[in-house]
Amino acid sequence: MKRTGFLWDKRYLLHDTGPYHPESPKRLQAIYQGIEAGNLLPHLRLIQASRADLNWIQQVHSKKYIQRFEEACRSGQTIFDSLDNPIGPVTFEIALLAVGGILDTTRLVMEGQIDNAFCAVRPPGHHAEKNRAMGFCYFNNVAIAARYIQNQWDVHKVGIVDFDVHHGNGTQHIFEEDPSVFYYSIHQHPSFAYPGTGREFEKGIGAGYGFTLNSPVLPGQGDADYHRLMERDLFPAFKTFKPEVILVSVGFDGHVDDDMSDIQLSTSGFSWIQSKIVEMAESYSKGRLISILEGGYSLERLPDLAKNHVEILLNS
Repeated sequence: MKRTGFLWDKRYLLHDTGPYHPESPKRLQAIYQGIEAGNLLPHLRLIQASRADLNWIQQVHSKKYIQRFEEACRSGQTIFDSLDNPIGPVTFEIALLAVGGILDTTRLVMEGQIDNAFCAVRPPGHHAEKNRAMGFCYFNNVAIAARYIQNQWDVHKVGIVDFDVHHGNGTQHIFEEDPSVFYYSIHQHPSFAYPGTGREFEKGIGAGYGFTLNSPVLPGQGDADYHRLMERDLFPAFKTFKPEVILVSVGFDGHVDDDMSDIQLSTSGFSWIQSKIVEMAESYSKGRLISILEGGYSLERLPDLAKNHVEILLNS
């Protein structure tokens, strides 16, 4: 059994998105309940978040953007940059705790105190661009973690796998010119899938060309198409790139019972995806794998999906 970390902090529930917003505190409560009901907590290294050092956030986001976000929260604004992004007085601080907890968890992995981890955080991050909040996201958690790993731990190649049903436009935007970070996303496109980016021809820019890879999935597709596309695209790409650490943007919103997409992934389909990512981590990155929560909005399915995800990390 692996030494698996589990980041979950009650303070993440304090980010108030309002009574009808899909990115609600109930998501994290459902995830915790699933892991608790699965009797996994005694086997996990429980991690509580600390506040992120702003210097790490400035590796990804501009100082002006960070200040603008903080001022918006403190001044009583209720929306930041888009209607999808509600804020309250504590949203900035909770976003700092999300990043800080992820960096704490990453440090434990890099120091060898744990082997891998699942970070159940909110707000999510993969839609946040350098200077703009989008899609429920304010700070790009996975991008900041990647820069932290590179700059603090002298890692040259980081691989990011994003299987949220929505394309991680922010993560792609941040790394599209950088050959040291390989960003792979499998997501729904086209139809109503937000944000409309992530087409196959988007492969990076300049020195980063070839280090962005997108696998769009048509509406109505499910397990078989995810198997086919990941085997065609992701597996050979990582075999060539050989990431030293793998970060995962975990989105459970492609489940057949999740109303946020038209994708038909099954519960076992998600387990297959994570098992394959774990296999790649064992092959290329000494098992160093950090999963970071993005989407997933079916409160009925989140407990089992999270439990299965963590069991795979523990038993890898």
